[in-house]
Amino acid sequence: MVKTIILEKIKSTEKLVRQIESDNILAFIVDRAISKKEVRDEVENLFDVKVAKVRTHTLKNKKIAYVKLKADYPAVDVATKLGMM
Repeated sequence: MVKTIILEKIKSTEKLVRQIESDNILAFIVDRAISKKEVRDEVENLFDVKVAKVRTHTLKNKKIAYVKLKADYPAVDVATKLGMM
């Protein structure tokens, strides 16, 4: 079985850093064909966290997935592991 890469890269802007701190949300750029469930499963497996909600926004040829983590799992910790903070 070939494992495909779901999360292409993490999106980082000043506004998104504020969302990480205040709303516990991370943003990833994914392929347009990827579903919300696939994003949820990938984030939970990679970072050992629980996802509360996934919202998506399609922009040109890419999809941005906004992943809200459950309150027990701070997004700041994941962002620190990824070198964003």
